[in-house]
This record gives sequence, C-alpha cells and structure tokens, in this order.
Amino acid sequence: MTHPESRLIDVHAHFVTDSYIRQATAAGHARPDGMDRWPTWSAEEHLELMDRHGIETALLSMSSPGVHFGDDAAARRLAREVNKEAAGLAARHPGRFGFFASLPVPDVDGSLDEIAYAVDELAADGVVLMTNIHGTYLGDRSLDPIFAELGRRRTVVFLHPTSPAGWERSALDRPRPMIEYLFDTTRTVTDLLMSGVFERHPDLSVIVPHCGGALPVLADRVDEFRKMFLGSPEEVGTPGAIEQLRRLHYDIAGPAFPRQVPALLELADPGRLLFGSDYCWTSPPVAAAHIAAVDAATPPVDGVGWRSLTTANARRLFPRLAR
Repeated sequence: MTHPESRLIDVHAHFVTDSYIRQATAAGHARPDGMDRWPTWSAEEHLELMDRHGIETALLSMSSPGVHFGDDAAARRLAREVNKEAAGLAARHPGRFGFFASLPVPDVDGSLDEIAYAVDELAADGVVLMTNIHGTYLGDRSLDPIFAELGRRRTVVFLHPTSPAGWERSALDRPRPMIEYLFDTTRTVTDLLMSGVFERHPDLSVIVPHCGGALPVLADRVDEFRKMFLGSPEEVGTPGAIEQLRRLHYDIAGPAFPRQVPALLELADPGRLLFGSDYCWTSPPVAAAHIAAVDAATPPVDGVGWRSLTTANARRLFPRLAR
C-alpha cells in the first residue's frame, strides 16, 4: 500500500556491504552489539519496502559499530569506501536515497578530510557519529575541531548509538540495542550539553535517534544538575538544558508508540520530529508494525498527520529534499 498524498522521508535507515561486514567481522564484530547475525541488504529490497509503505526518500547511514576498529589508517580507508558506495546508490536512484557520511572518529585530521570530501565531492546530506568511540564520548574536548567544522558548514549530524564503555557488565549478556543503545544516546547528548558543545557551536543541527532515548524522562534531572555545577542560565548567560535540548531534532525510529512519543512530546518541539524506520537492522515485518503504529497514532498538531508533519520537518532540515 502506498500513500502518495503524504509520503515519508526516512532519516534513520541503514545499509551494509559485504566488504564492510568482512572488515567488521575481522575486527571482532561477528555478533555486532550482541545481535546474533548481520542483516542482509540490497537496494532492490530496500526500495520495495519503501514503495510498500509510502517512503519517498531514505537517508542511508552505517550503523554501529561504525568504521573505526582501532587503526586510523584503516578507518580512513573504510570511511571513504562506504561513503563512495552510498554516494553511488544515491546517484543510481535519484530522489530515493541520500546518505549520512561516516567519519573515522576519533581521528580528527582524517575526519576533517572526510567531511570536506563527503560534503563537497559526494554531496552527502550530513554525517553520522556513533555515540562513543572506544569509550570516548562526543563531548570530549579533543573532538571539538570536528564539531567546529560541522557547525561552520551547517552540516547535519545524525547520532547513532553503539555499545557503551563497560557493556561487558552492564548489558547482562543481552543484545545492547535493547536498552544500552537508549542509555548511550542519553549519555552522549548529556555529555555534549554539559561540556558546552551546543553552546560553542550554535549552528550545529543534531538528530537524536530513538525518541531521544531516556532524555525525555531525565531532562529535568539533567537541567537541575547542570544548574548545580555550571550555574543557572541567568548567572552564566547561556540557555538552560531544556532550551538546548528543545533545539535538537529527534527521530521516532523503533517502537515509538504508545509510550515513547508521548514522553518525547513533553520535551521536543513537534516541528523537530522526524520519521525513521531503522531498516535494515529492523526487519520488514517489524518495520511495518512500527509504521502502522505511526499511521494510527494521534498527531501532536491538529489537522496534520504524522506523515505530513515529519516530512515537512525533514524538508526544512534538508532543503535538497524540498526541491
């Protein structure tokens, strides 16, 4: 079934390649983040799913574990490889695929080079950053040159969760995407907030995945502790935590209804909510169920359905899609 009157733009969609899986497996990721296997992916199957559910465009990205497995030179090569593959997919299927470029973080010089190449030469729609890289979270001051360049270019940053530092004990032998992903998303956004990244780089546009993880229910607590340690907004002359969190964009990938989205709407502006399928890491039947729940849910804006709302929001964030 298609929905030509209100087609979706999917900002949280993934692809994998045989080469990437081989390299990740060789680096110790045979069971990525505790899942039992790697997914399969093809452009044809992805387009079939998009047509079935009325998805006009999918912005592809590499999911966890990203492209840096411990060696900077190898990470640079792998980032370039997957970014060129994604650009080729977008060129072969104009209007259907875009992509977020992978960066060899925490290699700062390599990441700056890849930003320039991916944005200027490959026409990437943004970049994807894992929530931590070998235990280094995104608020770490060593990564600030990357955020400065992304802010200068006004390049959209799509965050994607990965296994947290210390997952061997915290995950309790269960797949990390179940809850560890959500808490690692919360951890890295809180780190970006508390370390002042959002304040130093106000032109950053950041997409937080999976309804913000646990941020909607922890935002007031984070705000309280930020005031305790950094001072009130009136004292320091900067926006408070809630205001800064409301400036971010949030995708609703995953089982967003009936509980996560209502919590998110207590924090996020409806004009900053985006649709995400999480395919191919979410199987077609599960993705179908999630999309059906979105279509059945009461939207936060009277007279505007979730499809129209999230698509309009995506087109504002990505002007290319409006054209």
